[in-house]
Amino acid sequence: MLLGFKTELKVNKQQRLLLAQHAGVARHAWNQGLALCQQVLIHNQLNPEDKIKFPTAIDLHKWLVAAVKSTHPWYYEVSKCAPQYALRYLSDAFKSFFKKVKGFPKFKKKGRHDSFTLDGAIHIDHKKVRVPIIGWIRTYEILPFGYKPKSITISKQADQWFISWKIEVETSQTLKKQEFVGVDLGINHLATLSTTEIFDGAKSYKKYEHKLARMQ
Repeated sequence: MLLGFKTELKVNKQQRLLLAQHAGVARHAWNQGLALCQQVLIHNQLNPEDKIKFPTAIDLHKWLVAAVKSTHPWYYEVSKCAPQYALRYLSDAFKSFFKKVKGFPKFKKKGRHDSFTLDGAIHIDHKKVRVPIIGWIRTYEILPFGYKPKSITISKQADQWFISWKIEVETSQTLKKQEFVGVDLGINHLATLSTTEIFDGAKSYKKYEHKLARMQ
């Protein structure tokens, strides 16, 4: 069973710059890959007897290394995972489009849904997380202990940066599905349940602490 976790990062000026650089490279890779895919689709439509294979995520990455990174040296200032994951997500977006599940992928604009994904040497320690290239970043909340995420996604909302990942946990076969209630611990509210109940302050916690403990 996978549980999602997301919390705000407590970043300094240098980290804010590095995060923006990673998001910028991810956005640029997505847009470059999307432009290439559009050209392939147009070519195949105009030349039905001389079609080009639609690029996979691996094809896009090889093309990016050969044709884009060589002329954009700032790609090497960030983790290689940022553009790689951007192209994977682009490939997934086209798969959904071809299956008529979602619409045609759109170009990304700076400052709108900025995000990037990293994997590798990721470490969690109480209220800080270490990510490749950027190093240790503090958080406002205590992070889940005993779990090492395979990958993390860092995103920007307004002027705040957030980190998120999925945690794989084992569930008892004796528990019924309807007994599961998600608990989202946050800054603004002590806890928000998936049943939309919101608990604020110490009094609410004391009143429901037994219920919360049982659900977690």
